[in-house]
Amino acid sequence: MSSNTDRLIAVMARLRDPNGGCPWDLTQNFTTIAPYTIEEAYEVAEAIRLGDMGALKEELGDLLLQVAYHAQMAHETGAFDFEAVAGAIADKMIRRHPHVFADATIESASAQTRAWEDQKASERGAKAEPDGKAPSVLSGVALALPALLRAEKLQKRAARVGFDWPEVKQVFDKIDEELAEIRHAIDHPPAEPAARLSKLHDELGDLLFACANLARHLKVDPEDALRGTNAKFERRFRFIEAALAKVGRTPSDATLDEMEALWQEGKKAE
Repeated sequence: MSSNTDRLIAVMARLRDPNGGCPWDLTQNFTTIAPYTIEEAYEVAEAIRLGDMGALKEELGDLLLQVAYHAQMAHETGAFDFEAVAGAIADKMIRRHPHVFADATIESASAQTRAWEDQKASERGAKAEPDGKAPSVLSGVALALPALLRAEKLQKRAARVGFDWPEVKQVFDKIDEELAEIRHAIDHPPAEPAARLSKLHDELGDLLFACANLARHLKVDPEDALRGTNAKFERRFRFIEAALAKVGRTPSDATLDEMEALWQEGKKAE
């Protein structure tokens, strides 16, 4: 009897079979499927956050399907297959854990992290850049990552070679500087509307990058922190909606002062 992994691969191949496969699946390609892959990874993270093991099993299955999907499309072009994907990651794990699979000695988790990063840097240095550029310390930080997460990763890479502020106070100074530049851009805008928007876009990006740097120095995951704030905002705004609904009203019927008072009430209730 075949394993469930073999069964999944067979199901995916059937879905992509030109003779009787699924019409929708047959029209897909790497580009169209990529957003689903990213979405499924976030749904896995959400199930973990909720501590829901049933949901986690289901979401991991959905994510595994994405791996099988990409592997099947690659197999159709003769590039690689699911077996090659599994083999490549197994080889990588063995290569990056010489203290487990060879005779190297690593005495702590922090030492393992440093060794892991050194190995990754060595592997990056051996690869050619897709656009022909020389390898960089920043090579391999995926463009598809959420911008806040990518900012943190770029900063970590630069910090590994000494390009970093030694004290968190300097990061606060940078944030103050970026806030001042946004205020200046608002108070002294370029004449052209497009130029005004471009300037604010640029300055706000600098501020967010500096905030990501602050999170890194404080050892706080900025994505996780913002997810928590998003959840808090949603929870408190729903409290406002529910409170207004009890008296037959909606937020659009209420004043800002009324909603602020309910916000504070909801905040105290937590």
